[in-house]
Amino acid sequence: MIERRDVLISGLGATALASCATRAPAVRRDASINERFSAPREDTTVKHGVVYRNENEFCGWPFYCGFWKTADGSLLASFKRIPTEYNAYDDVDHNNLTKNRGKLWTIRSRDNGESWDPSTFQAVFDMNIREENDLPGGGAADRSDEAPLDFFSRDTLIMGGGIPRLFSPGGEAWMRASTDGGRTWRRPMLIPKYDLPSLTAFGSSMYATREDGVHILGLNTGAPEALSPRPLVYHSSDGKNWRFLSFVTEERPPSPFYPGGSPFAPAPHFYPRVTILEGGHMLASLRYQRDPRNVIWTEIHESKDGGRTWNYLSRVNDWGAPGDLVPMRDGRVVCVYGYRIAPQGIRYRVSEDKGKTWGPEMILRDDGGSWDLGYPRVIEVEPGELMTIYYMNLKSDPVQVNGGVRHIAWTKFHP
Repeated sequence: MIERRDVLISGLGATALASCATRAPAVRRDASINERFSAPREDTTVKHGVVYRNENEFCGWPFYCGFWKTADGSLLASFKRIPTEYNAYDDVDHNNLTKNRGKLWTIRSRDNGESWDPSTFQAVFDMNIREENDLPGGGAADRSDEAPLDFFSRDTLIMGGGIPRLFSPGGEAWMRASTDGGRTWRRPMLIPKYDLPSLTAFGSSMYATREDGVHILGLNTGAPEALSPRPLVYHSSDGKNWRFLSFVTEERPPSPFYPGGSPFAPAPHFYPRVTILEGGHMLASLRYQRDPRNVIWTEIHESKDGGRTWNYLSRVNDWGAPGDLVPMRDGRVVCVYGYRIAPQGIRYRVSEDKGKTWGPEMILRDDGGSWDLGYPRVIEVEPGELMTIYYMNLKSDPVQVNGGVRHIAWTKFHP
């Protein structure tokens, strides 16, 4: 680049105006930053399929339900099913969907996710349960008749939620465990609150057991006057006794910028998903929200002392949450998330430094019909091959009610 400069030259009583050309100093660029902010590009390794779709159901939110590869090599997916007629917007409005909250179901695949057997459908929890006494067994704290859970077993699965609903004031967190890869489930238990004002659980990651056999479970609490739900972690060595371990973020005072009272209100820092990397480095992905229909992103917080203390580490993306994490066998970490800004779909980023920085944004699909999609789970089904499940609606769907029929889809890819 050539820069023109006008220079005033004086001498011996004469003044002359001269023009000279000089070369501007070169701009130094950080190649790694430029790479991270390169334009999003499509992943060409993708393969898509459908886990389950019903024209008269709203199916969604596998992020807080579950996705596992069990000891026999089968895959188990969990998600919510709500009877819904796609006649008007009210049928898919999330406020109205809370009137009939449906049930959490599981379904199994025996061919590494290529097909899903409807004969294996199993209802694991009725989301219309509002009281502790309505739980099977009443949520009794006495688990003396149950053997301890082996968290190193791939057949040990954890599912959780909240009653009377997620994030409800004064609510309770429930949990169910399976020791046979999801074929049977122990009766629900309530996780003790230890004087917390409320508690909500979101299921558990396959990758959240410390080397000493202690499992780390992400939850949220919230007080009526709090700024937002506050993420925290519990731990257990036997699956029967769960104890508060630490908060993930600092407590925030009330603020007029976070009014609450609506599922579309700003609510920073919730949906903690804990992942433990080789060597014990612990990451927790958190959702940060100004508006869940578009202005949401994923943050990473870290612990280097087994979950006792946490620090902010990085922001994964501009937009997209909640983000699920998978530690790959080659040492990389992948974060998959729903992308609710047009063109809507599912995207991911890769970290090669344990979540400190994230590579360019990769597009798994961008054919969504509206913002109402995402909430993925992701696992490494084979070395170097990831599979994610999520809820989806299509812009090509002949049914269009703020997007197409909400169904559970899957994508395989090689990051």
